[in-house]
Amino acid sequence: MIRVFIVDDHPVVIEGIHSLLKNVKDIEWSGHAMNAQSCLGFFVNNTADVVLMDISMPGMDGVELCAVMKEKYPGIVILGLSTFNQGLYIKKMMENGASGYILKNSSKEELVSAIHSVYNGNIFFSGEVGEVLKEYQRFSKEKLPLLTSREKEVLELIAEGYTNPQIAEKIFLSPFTVDSHRKNLLAKLNVKNTAMLIRFAIENKLL
Repeated sequence: MIRVFIVDDHPVVIEGIHSLLKNVKDIEWSGHAMNAQSCLGFFVNNTADVVLMDISMPGMDGVELCAVMKEKYPGIVILGLSTFNQGLYIKKMMENGASGYILKNSSKEELVSAIHSVYNGNIFFSGEVGEVLKEYQRFSKEKLPLLTSREKEVLELIAEGYTNPQIAEKIFLSPFTVDSHRKNLLAKLNVKNTAMLIRFAIENKLL
């Protein structure tokens, strides 16, 4: 049996999905929560195989909750559940460990298929979600800011772990100039610190 749990802040959605799944022979209803705290509380003493997770919730949203759940319970499979067919939401859920993304207007057949698919280790996107994600990623890459050759050089050395004074010595610049390049990189790529800078650069193939 596949034990299914749902997190959603709308009772009508919970009841509707419960109704759709209650007669499916190999799916067992584990329970539900209406917010992140209730969900995390449930999993202290209970478990499930697949969690259907709403994206938009008060307090901690589904994107953040997904990351927390995957860190605490990596064996649990998470399926994003939303009315939002938007690339940014889909990308963030997948980056945080979700195994798929399904829209709330999906049919019973598609919902059951999604649960089976992610439970068996596959990635599942309902309807046009996969195409929306591809389009978003293509658009994002096209919109990446252009880096100067010097900025690319500094970025590569940052990624290798060199400090500003070390980089300055290596490429014959002042530490002040290197610091300016570092700050420009953070601003251009819209990240807050060096760790995020390196991660962004790797994910977007800037390194």
